[in-house]
Amino acid sequence: MDHLREYLPKDKHDFESVAVLKGLEREKITELIPNLLEWLRDMNWPIAAEIARLLLRYPEEVIPHLWMVLRSGDEIWKYWCLEYLVGELPRIHFLVFKEELERIANQPTRGEELEEVHSAARRVLEFFGTN
Repeated sequence: MDHLREYLPKDKHDFESVAVLKGLEREKITELIPNLLEWLRDMNWPIAAEIARLLLRYPEEVIPHLWMVLRSGDEIWKYWCLEYLVGELPRIHFLVFKEELERIANQPTRGEELEEVHSAARRVLEFFGTN
């Protein structure tokens, strides 16, 4: 993994690195997914949306890492990942998260409620017509 760090964005304005990432082969991107997901902690960062679009090219590889986010205590990160990744996945991949999204939508933790993660979960469920 250390040999791949050179490809990671250096700061929130590093669109050059994002452009290079788009040209990398699947195996390299797969190794970088946990680091790339970190950029989705704040979708106000200029490169965040581009990274989300890049990650959506690898739905099967991203799913295990999205589970890590959904099980974390970082409610804002959950919110952004629901809005920009889970809600944009192909339906077959979305279904993996359906039960957890129903839990968040209907029985959110206090933190999920405060940060409106439950609302994001409802929107995703509604989009896929499963609520």
